[in-house]
Amino acid sequence: MSENSRYKILKQLLADLPRGVPFDLATLEGVGVSPPLAARHAKSGWIERLAQGVYAFPNDTLDLHRTLVFLQKRVPGLHIGGKSALSIQGVHHYLNNRERLVLWGDARFRLPDWFVNRFPARYVHTQLFDWPNTELPGKTLLTPPGLLDGLHVASQERAVLELLYEAGTKESLDEARNLFDGLRSPRRELLGQLLACCTNVKTVRLFLTWARETGVVNVDDLLRDHAVRTGSGNRWISRMADGTLLRLNPHG
Repeated sequence: MSENSRYKILKQLLADLPRGVPFDLATLEGVGVSPPLAARHAKSGWIERLAQGVYAFPNDTLDLHRTLVFLQKRVPGLHIGGKSALSIQGVHHYLNNRERLVLWGDARFRLPDWFVNRFPARYVHTQLFDWPNTELPGKTLLTPPGLLDGLHVASQERAVLELLYEAGTKESLDEARNLFDGLRSPRRELLGQLLACCTNVKTVRLFLTWARETGVVNVDDLLRDHAVRTGSGNRWISRMADGTLLRLNPHG
């Protein structure tokens, strides 16, 4: 085969690959590029190696949401969560262009350098919920209108509990409260289900306390209908990382 023919074949193969999103070895093999061939193409500059088994086109501008969908296939439960999820759904106090994107997931994972260098973000992994079945997690993830199909974003009911988990540590209590005040008609039944399987007492009690103060839901009805985990009957007292002394009663 002539060099010109090889060039035409390579050009056609690369034309079949997506722009604006990374691609892995499985995608490359799907267009006839084996791992050894991918390494050669990267060395010659046809494609750029981002990390082991992850490539993109040189100087390509990656799209955040398409890249997140790419990562979702590699990280169980990965989704936009907490404050970032609330902001996407119109619940925000003020906008800060330097704010890092908040991502949550079910597995221990370190966001790759190639991702955070392009998209300032942080990743949270903790067992905030002890899921009673396999259906509830899916019910609490959605794709808001106007976003890329398949992009996972926490519903506001789940996102607010993720926010409260970080309140006083990664997020200030004042800002968390301001965001809480912006909640828009949360679904009481879904909140009850989430609170019933929430494993963090501070998160549960802080929600109940602020819910009583704002009236965003009827706390007494919620506690009557759901076995919410509020811990012992004692007051919960702790000094937060931001210096605030937090006192929370069992039922808000």
